[in-house]
Amino acid sequence: MKLENEAREEAKRKSQEILAYAISKAAVSFVTEKTVSVIHLPNEEMKGRIIGREGRNIRTFETLTGVDLLIDDTPEVVVLSCADPLRREIARIALERLIADGRIHPTRIEEVVKQVEEEMEHHLIEVGEKACFELGIYGLHPELIKMIGKLKFRTSYSQNVLQHSIETAIICGALAGELGVDVKKAKRAALLHDIGKAASYELEGPHALIGAEIARKFGEDEEIVNAIASHHEDIPTTSLLGIILQISDAISGARPGARRELLEAYIKRIKELEAIASSFEGVEKAFAIQAGREIRVIVDDKKISDEQAYVLAHEIAQKIEKELTYPGIIRVTVIRETRVIEYAK
Repeated sequence: MKLENEAREEAKRKSQEILAYAISKAAVSFVTEKTVSVIHLPNEEMKGRIIGREGRNIRTFETLTGVDLLIDDTPEVVVLSCADPLRREIARIALERLIADGRIHPTRIEEVVKQVEEEMEHHLIEVGEKACFELGIYGLHPELIKMIGKLKFRTSYSQNVLQHSIETAIICGALAGELGVDVKKAKRAALLHDIGKAASYELEGPHALIGAEIARKFGEDEEIVNAIASHHEDIPTTSLLGIILQISDAISGARPGARRELLEAYIKRIKELEAIASSFEGVEKAFAIQAGREIRVIVDDKKISDEQAYVLAHEIAQKIEKELTYPGIIRVTVIRETRVIEYAK
């Protein structure tokens, strides 16, 4: 028993040390993407030229780019709105060139948008090649490199997916090196683990399984394919590499500042959490604290006994599990106290 306890303590200490080492490797900057781009105009007269006679210019531009062009009373400013950052970036560059050129008509719009789309294809390949070069990964299929470049224009909970993939690869490589797993293979699997997000607009299904199919199609090792497919436990993992990838992905997504929830969704979840706790009989007050990771429930000591407090905490936890969707775990703390008040006169 003594040897078992020592081994358990040593394993815990060593695992924390390895994780801390891996996390320190990935102290990188992060970006928050938005759904609109603001274009500044040289003068107000340019708005009329962008709209065109009977709106033909703006209609042509929106049709070719798939982006909404918003023109309002704000002086010398127009706004591009689109949920797809890649389409929005193409539209932004094209519109800036048209404004600089001054010739704005349907034929010219078609020429410029087509030219920008071709340039963007080359840019995506350059971005993908740069990411591979940074991580020392070689021999990827050109289509995979291009898809890695597309991840630059995708976000997950506001975290840039390309940056997340590079960060995950750094952590995965560090963990693999410590645990005696092939470092190059670990980095390769981590860089490709979210590749399905580059194609999830065109294909239906979980991005992990889509990514695994894409990797298999372009000749990646079956161990890497399984690691990609299993990184969100859609299928069982068959190797240590898959487990390391799961850990690395979780670390990159959970580090402070990596991701953020929409304020409205966050506030709604907090209110729902407090409402669930308050719905039980004998509960006086319920407070969600620690950004919704803990709920403190204050009960009436005359209605709830010490034994009932244990049952109440269990029932609240079960109801939260059944009715709410949330990341991580939520701690339920039931507080029952007797207060005796007397006054000295």
